[in-house]
Amino acid sequence: MFQDFISLAPAGIQALEPYQPGKPVEELERELGLQNIIKLASNENPLGASQAVMAGLINKMPELARYPDGSAYTLKSKLAEFLEVDADCLTIGNGSNDVLELMARVFLKPGNEAIVSQHAFVVYPLAAKAIGAELRVVPAKDYCQDLVATLAQVSANTRMIFIANPNNPTGTWVDNTALTQFMDHLRDDILVVLDEAYFEYVDQAGYPDGIELSKKYPNLIVTRTFSKAYGLASLRLGYAVSHPDIADLMNRIRQPFNVNAMSLVAAELALDDQDHVRRSVAMNKAEISRLMNACNALGLGYIPSAGNFLTVDFGKDAQPVYEALLRLGIIVRPIGVYQLPNHLRITIGLPDENVRLIEALKKVSG
Repeated sequence: MFQDFISLAPAGIQALEPYQPGKPVEELERELGLQNIIKLASNENPLGASQAVMAGLINKMPELARYPDGSAYTLKSKLAEFLEVDADCLTIGNGSNDVLELMARVFLKPGNEAIVSQHAFVVYPLAAKAIGAELRVVPAKDYCQDLVATLAQVSANTRMIFIANPNNPTGTWVDNTALTQFMDHLRDDILVVLDEAYFEYVDQAGYPDGIELSKKYPNLIVTRTFSKAYGLASLRLGYAVSHPDIADLMNRIRQPFNVNAMSLVAAELALDDQDHVRRSVAMNKAEISRLMNACNALGLGYIPSAGNFLTVDFGKDAQPVYEALLRLGIIVRPIGVYQLPNHLRITIGLPDENVRLIEALKKVSG
């Protein structure tokens, strides 16, 4: 009886390793029988969704039997006004991962090349390899994407370049000067995907606004999300801003009703509640400073971050530290898969969670 089903899949898919999310709280509860666990592993907003969003979701409950608006008309109209773009530049997805997959499906094929940076978000290689495209990985410079080296790797077969700004898991960013020089020297038939999932958290001088740049560079596609600063990670809603022709192509292959009705209404309400975003960003700024100061006091290195997380260098294999933190009821993220085996990525939590984390680090980092 035939059972070698793996051999039936395309080679690109056979070579993939599944994406590994952060450990759920429930899993650690089952494994160790712990209570009062704090999860600082998935870069979620510790304040959660706003009160306006939660009230709006309750009001939407009677409509659960209805299909959502497949065109996302109301949300796209709100986003277009908020971002000062045309609605036909928008593609709505089930998280920004969804629109990243759509881009790869539309524009990549076997024989094409996609370029990513060392330490880049693992979804970019997954999306490219699943299509059968070749992948070029450019060494990072001080943990950051080296755009000069990236440009040097461009070949006749290059079709897409991924840039995370800020990057997950390092928190590093490229500035406006470097990005505009890169775009000025790049062939205009190469698509550049600028992932700005952590855009709202950034206050570093010289940080570029990708959506403004996309108005100058038609081959620049910007992705953002409601999962981070807006606190809607469980509802999975992201979007891309691009040239209308690019958006049209992605919408042709987008699954009908790829975003559910609860997600759509939550995003609409969240967009209206910018005070909640500002509170989230302000708390993150104060608390990331607390964690950096603690690392300095403990003699731990870290990568300066523009996101809502800090990647800490323990100067040795970090897996035992990760496991010791688990036993203390604290979930962080090991990132050996990103070629950073000595580091742990730590999401910035609530003030009391961060105090508890720092006390735990004092116990386990020696």
